[in-house]
Amino acid sequence: MYTLQDDRLPPIPESEWTPEQRQLAQPIIDGPRGALISPFVPLLRSPELMDHAQRMGEYLRFRSRIGLRLSELAICITARQWSQQVEWAIHAPIAEREGIAPAALADIAQGRAPTALQADEAVVYAFCTELHRNHGVSDATWAQAIALWGEAGVVDLIGVNGYYSFLSMVMNSARTTVPPSSASPLPPLAG
Repeated sequence: MYTLQDDRLPPIPESEWTPEQRQLAQPIIDGPRGALISPFVPLLRSPELMDHAQRMGEYLRFRSRIGLRLSELAICITARQWSQQVEWAIHAPIAEREGIAPAALADIAQGRAPTALQADEAVVYAFCTELHRNHGVSDATWAQAIALWGEAGVVDLIGVNGYYSFLSMVMNSARTTVPPSSASPLPPLAG
């Protein structure tokens, strides 16, 4: 675990933002997030990348074809795969609020296959876990996902995994400070 002073790309005071940073940060501040939240703090150093990323993320998080409950589950699975504390701190409470069982989130946090999942959640878990661990998805899991969400929904599910992997890479590398959260931090995974 790292501490605040380890943050390699900490917040830039607004008074020091360039005109481009200010112009491209404003839609994030004015949008559904309501602020320049953790993932965008390090990304502010590359304003155009931040702008493209935030628009993709806004779609995947708030309007994907798999819906908010399943998107939040996929985000939590991705956070666990990357041991990404910021994403876990933000999204585990949202996932629980959206209906993901606390026992399932506890299992995911521990790196265990959750048993307290609804049928569609179990498909999301299998899909995401296979994608992260095997770098692909089995025919059986693919067929289940297509049956539930169609091709567009499956592409969105892949997008959630890819987008939150990208954010995890950025924040793990930058050592972005973890915000206060009702979620316990992710424990280290065994070997």
